[in-house]
Amino acid sequence: MLAVETTSDWHLIHPGAQIGLLEISQVDNHHPCGALDERKATLADDLRRRYGHLSRTEIVNLPVMAAYVHYYKRFDKTYHVLLQLESIIHKGKNFPQVSPLVDANFMAELDTFALTASHDAAQLQAKLWIDVARPGDTLVQMGGAIKRIPPNDMIMRDEQAICCSILYGQDNRSPITPETTHVLYVTYAPPGVPSKAIHSYWQKVLEVVRLCSPQAIIEQQRILTAG
Repeated sequence: MLAVETTSDWHLIHPGAQIGLLEISQVDNHHPCGALDERKATLADDLRRRYGHLSRTEIVNLPVMAAYVHYYKRFDKTYHVLLQLESIIHKGKNFPQVSPLVDANFMAELDTFALTASHDAAQLQAKLWIDVARPGDTLVQMGGAIKRIPPNDMIMRDEQAICCSILYGQDNRSPITPETTHVLYVTYAPPGVPSKAIHSYWQKVLEVVRLCSPQAIIEQQRILTAG
């Protein structure tokens, strides 16, 4: 089980924020999971029924979504899950096919709006900290671009470097690959996102993981709260 701690700066700067940790081992991400296609189509149809008739203003004021939109506005950014949702409900796009573990995360994010990073646990260093970015901090994104992270953005770092930022996503060291057998899902919940959103995310993602990997084992499932 990975050791994850919090820093005093995170508690001071983001009181009321929460981090959901879901670590799962003995998963099979190497083979396609045929049952996922039907799940994706059903979820896409359900999202269109739930939100397709709403304007952007109405969507951004929905519970959970509103808290993320507020967080991103502090940094002059647009919450990317909002854009992804709109692409499905207004532009007719469907869920992509990447791998069972990645697809499980994307589906659960769109279903609950809860921002979550999915890491190959084997690529993370022994100890992790939930922290805030400081002046000069940078992140090497999955595509290789180097981003300077605005101070006070919520991040996760290990003993080597920053692994993830709310604003700029995951690093290029720990993305899930077909060979991943041990995964860490980290849900970043700014103040205003209730813990039930994290629990709902866990339920949704575990349904898909267990569908494709019935032998999966939960190593840890807990919430860290700033305050």
